[in-house]
Amino acid sequence: MLIVTLDGSSKRPLYEQIYEHIKSEIKAGRLSIHQKLPSTRSLSNHLAVSRSTVDLAYNQLLSEGYIESVPKSGYYVAGTLTLLDLKEKKSIPREDKSEQNGDVRYDFSPFTVDISSFPFSTWRKLSSQCMNDMNQGLFLLGENQGDYILREAICNYLHDSRGVNCDPEQIVVGAGADYLLQLLSQLLDKKQKIAIENPTYMRAYHILHGMGFDISPIEMEKDGISLDGLLKSEADVVYVTPSHQYPLGIVMPIKKRLKLLEWAAKKENRYIIEDDHDSEFRYIGKPIPCLQGIDANDRVIYMGTFSRAIAPAIRVGYMVLPETLLKRYQQEFFYYASTVSRIDQSIICKFIEGGYFERHLNKMRTRYKAKHDAMIKALKVFDGKIRISGENAGLHLVVEFLEEKSEEMLIKKAEEIGIRLYGLTPHYIGKTHFTHPVILLGYSNMSEEEITTGIRELYEILYKNYNSLL
Repeated sequence: MLIVTLDGSSKRPLYEQIYEHIKSEIKAGRLSIHQKLPSTRSLSNHLAVSRSTVDLAYNQLLSEGYIESVPKSGYYVAGTLTLLDLKEKKSIPREDKSEQNGDVRYDFSPFTVDISSFPFSTWRKLSSQCMNDMNQGLFLLGENQGDYILREAICNYLHDSRGVNCDPEQIVVGAGADYLLQLLSQLLDKKQKIAIENPTYMRAYHILHGMGFDISPIEMEKDGISLDGLLKSEADVVYVTPSHQYPLGIVMPIKKRLKLLEWAAKKENRYIIEDDHDSEFRYIGKPIPCLQGIDANDRVIYMGTFSRAIAPAIRVGYMVLPETLLKRYQQEFFYYASTVSRIDQSIICKFIEGGYFERHLNKMRTRYKAKHDAMIKALKVFDGKIRISGENAGLHLVVEFLEEKSEEMLIKKAEEIGIRLYGLTPHYIGKTHFTHPVILLGYSNMSEEEITTGIRELYEILYKNYNSLL
């Protein structure tokens, strides 16, 4: 069992302490590649903390690629070259006080959500209702695609909010986007080449590449993925995030969406994987309809989760399959049982059907908009020294620092005063050619005061003490 020392008097949340400890053990090599971690239940019992606390820590590690989740098996230390590099770099002497001491005062993570706003009382009430209903059926195996009542609720929600046109029969419910991508990989022809945006959501890249597909990274243009690059790649499948490209924040305009759909329709068995990961949070104008909703040829595979809209620990995702892939799934992979417990499915269903989800989203849009605006306002102190993009949606901004020369140096300098930054470079497949460092500034899990103070201190260390960076 992991030996984790928790400081109950610390201002840092318990899940952050667990996350930091495991991450440092991995980076130091004390937890080896592919080593299995304790289950969330056993670790929570061992540490005498709630299971959701451990879930949050594990999900942060998952998001950053330090660990991997293997369906029906558990969590393992990720076996990637990136982690090996981290282990090697650890032997080099560093003056990284914030990393060594864990003294992070401002964490601008683009991966988190506002946990303080989680509807705990509502969730407890709905959980209690599920138990009090004495519904013994919830403890039996349900439908392999997910319980029909939940799929019907998701279907109605997607139609009303995103313009998705589907039937509940087309929806497959699974434990997060990672599992669903692995399942989808078995439905696609392994001979097909998959094009993917570059930069991209690297977990998707690693999963698809790990499942044996030939992956072709396609550069991004100002309005989304390069269609010329897509044509030259000779790919038959493309993975895109058109409503809010991750991580650049580009919103693909309707003209390019239609051209992308044209590309898919020109050849049999071409498909578009549309990852609609955080479309709920848009701050300017109305959301552009999803690709699936305007697809007349049934070529879009639509994917989404509740992780960003509710909480990372809600490991429930959904995938809308075109009729051709649905038929194959039902004929050849019908034996796959649902990876989401029926109790969790029932709670989420009640959360959607009771109107709680819509009210929660409205509240979170207001909160995130206020934090978003606080970030934009605070960044004005840089006046001409930065370029901001991706500010119209999502939970982070993309900030290019025009005068600095090294992304690594900028991140390290910020760490020295307890500010954690996240660079754009790790989201690229292959080499990058930046002339300036680009940082993803997340704001979801910080207060407006923390955002304002953190940005001001970042400015002071970078520009009032500019000579120390040279």
